[in-house]
Amino acid sequence: MNGQSCRSPLGWETLIAYWLGELDPAAEKRVEEHYFGCNPCSQRLEQLETLARGVRAVARRSGVDMVVNDQFVSRVREQGLRVREYRVPPDGAVNCTVAPEDDLVVGRLEAPLAGVKRLDMLTVDGNGNIRARQSDIPFVAENGAVVFAPGIARLRALPATVFRLRLLAVDGEGERVLGDYTFDHTPYSSQSPQ
Repeated sequence: MNGQSCRSPLGWETLIAYWLGELDPAAEKRVEEHYFGCNPCSQRLEQLETLARGVRAVARRSGVDMVVNDQFVSRVREQGLRVREYRVPPDGAVNCTVAPEDDLVVGRLEAPLAGVKRLDMLTVDGNGNIRARQSDIPFVAENGAVVFAPGIARLRALPATVFRLRLLAVDGEGERVLGDYTFDHTPYSSQSPQ
């Protein structure tokens, strides 16, 4: 398998599952045996690792809002980065801040996700007007929550602000509100919410 092309290339799903440590031991061994002996697949795994490093860097430095998964948050913590996490129940609110030593802030938006096929997340102003909509966001129904990571650079620059999100289940029947989530952000000080 050391040639220029691969007769049975590993798919991206398999490489991602391998990289995240989601394969059973036998499947992991098969993937390792393949990519150690296959230059094209080794290069694809390197591309995946480069992409992952870039995503982590964006998450740490930028103003990009992202919906992430539990594996992403775990990896960030395993790398020694500080994650500030806020859990918010449906129609709940939380006081929040971002400290100078925080590398990532996540809001865990708890919701009844069983049976949901498509999930949209809206940014809503104080009057209930929709300011932004992210359609078909990723989620794992069994987790009962969406993990939202707002851009930390933008958070650090915010004055005292109330930030509202809404989760909508979308199907052939229309849209159903699963919950509204309010984040009452305060700039960091020694008296900020921990």
